[in-house]
Amino acid sequence: MSVVLNQGAEKHPITFCYQVNGSCPRTVHPLGIQGAIYLACAAGVLITVLGNLFVVFAVSYFKALHTPTNFLLLSLALADMFLRLLVLPLSTVRSVESCWFFGGFFCRLHTYLDTLFCLTSIFHLCFISIDRHCAICEPLLYPSKVTVRVALRYILAGWGVPAAYTAFLLYADVVERGLSQWLEEMPCVGSCQLLFNKFWGWLNFPVFFFPCLIMISLYVKIFVVASRQAQQINSLSKSLAGAAKHERKAAKTLGIAVGVYLLCWLPFTIDTMVDSLLNFITPPLVFDVFIWLAYFNSACNPIIYVFSYRWFRKALKLILSQEIFSLRTPTVDLYQE
Repeated sequence: MSVVLNQGAEKHPITFCYQVNGSCPRTVHPLGIQGAIYLACAAGVLITVLGNLFVVFAVSYFKALHTPTNFLLLSLALADMFLRLLVLPLSTVRSVESCWFFGGFFCRLHTYLDTLFCLTSIFHLCFISIDRHCAICEPLLYPSKVTVRVALRYILAGWGVPAAYTAFLLYADVVERGLSQWLEEMPCVGSCQLLFNKFWGWLNFPVFFFPCLIMISLYVKIFVVASRQAQQINSLSKSLAGAAKHERKAAKTLGIAVGVYLLCWLPFTIDTMVDSLLNFITPPLVFDVFIWLAYFNSACNPIIYVFSYRWFRKALKLILSQEIFSLRTPTVDLYQE
């Protein structure tokens, strides 16, 4: 549906999502631009899915990688992979077409999965920070303190808490009844913004920001302890220099992860909170940019946490070679120099 507005001598056609009153305006891009965006998004989804799928296979297949830290990485990879497979295709259509064509049921389900996988990813980043903190700051207690069973508990909490929280927020009638003064109506027909309300804007900030504070505080302590340990080890014995190098690398990796997390999530989180105070004045295009910047964090996680480690690169070489079919390959010591 389209109408024409006269402004002076120019005519500007306006297209809407649906032929009903109150329909959202639709941004129509040239066919070439639409195709380029869809191809770029499809390539990004494919690359991210393959990267996370490699993490899942490598940790599952190689017995040397069956450690608490790597099980957390496997679960993180699953969350990022499901986000790309189940959420981003529909998000791409919504962003390109500026309309939601899939109905109310799938709108709520899409919002649920989107929030679930993003929160799960953030929780896992926080748990990995805790794991690295224990490994570096309490190296003697780490093997008994952080076991596979403890890692499985972290994984259960990392999925269970976001699932319950998001389900309560989106599907519980008590939220809509008890917080009706905070909720805003849908801006227009053809939109899928169930969390378009002031309550979500304020609740969103601590939910996403507190894990970041935890990671920053842990990283600072890790950096201080790792630097001190490196100096002590280097002054005592050169044969232990490898351990110091490993600790510094772990601290650097975690620091990069915290920096990327801040870069990807802070714009969206701050805008959501501030926008709720200013009656949602953020232009849709700017809001889309912030959302996709947050999505980009899921593509960075495999690179930061996996491909920066030598043993995962060695696993990748084995997977891509004919050695993967050998019966001895699952028991290869990937940590051996």
